[in-house]
Formats: sequence, C-alpha cells, structure tokens
Amino acid sequence: MKVQCPTCQKDVEWKPDSKYRPFCSERCKLIDLGEWASERHAIPGKPAEEVLMSEQLSEFKH
Repeated sequence: MKVQCPTCQKDVEWKPDSKYRPFCSERCKLIDLGEWASERHAIPGKPAEEVLMSEQLSEFKH
C-alpha cells in the first residue's frame, strides 16, 4: 500500500520495514516534529492546563 508523506507528499510504501513511515525520510519526520514543537501543529481543544484546573475546581465543590 502506498501513502503520501505528510511533509513532502512523496509516495511512501506502507510496510513493516519502512523505517520512517508514514514519512519518506528522517528529514521529513524531523520537520514534522519541529512543527509540533513550535506549536504550528496543534490538536483542537482546550489547553491541558485549563482542563486540569477545571477538574481541580470541581473536586473542591464536592
């Protein structure tokens, strides 16, 4: 099965011995990691700190 590298869109063979799957190379893997580290990629939702604080506040109310 072939998939596209999330970074450069190059076709990548999806198989157990594909070392960097779904990426085509270590370079593309590190570029993606940098995007997450710099917060250019993010999962939508409330920040973790906000969720944790709201859970702690609800404990005090009970």
